[in-house]
Amino acid sequence: MTVDEYLRRTPDAAGPMELIYGMLRVAESPPARHQSAVADLFRAIDRHVRERGLGQVCAAPVDVVLNVERALVLQPDLLFVSNARAAILKERVHGAPDLMIDVLSPEPRIGRTEERVQWCAESGVRECWFVHQDLRSIAIFRFAYRRIGSRVVHGRQDPIASAVLPDLGVCLDDILLAE
Repeated sequence: MTVDEYLRRTPDAAGPMELIYGMLRVAESPPARHQSAVADLFRAIDRHVRERGLGQVCAAPVDVVLNVERALVLQPDLLFVSNARAAILKERVHGAPDLMIDVLSPEPRIGRTEERVQWCAESGVRECWFVHQDLRSIAIFRFAYRRIGSRVVHGRQDPIASAVLPDLGVCLDDILLAE
């Protein structure tokens, strides 16, 4: 399947869909606990971004076309696009967001964490977060020169240290309310 075919599809499933090198991957709808965590993260990050006029935060489902030639389209749980990259925001996101966030349940609903990290790095995403609900931790991957620059894991009470949102200054316990 090409990216054009994917974008013209008539949704026949309510769950998340991604296009991975021309192959359509579909997952079941996420459980309520997962969606609650996504909502909590969205509220915290969106408030921070809006107060500072940094850009735009989007929540799933939104297609992120990372690579047309390789037919790679992801649907992260959340994403942030800075004002500097605002041109990629159209009906869908066409290009690499600054930040992509997935809540693990306990793995991504579509694919494996390792492959998602690699796709983000190769596509020019600046930072990727994986929030592990059961462990109450967050793994932050920073990318440089289309490779993994660093990986840092923060516990539930550690302030989240983000290069993309450097003054966020909250921890997971501040954000995840319904646990």
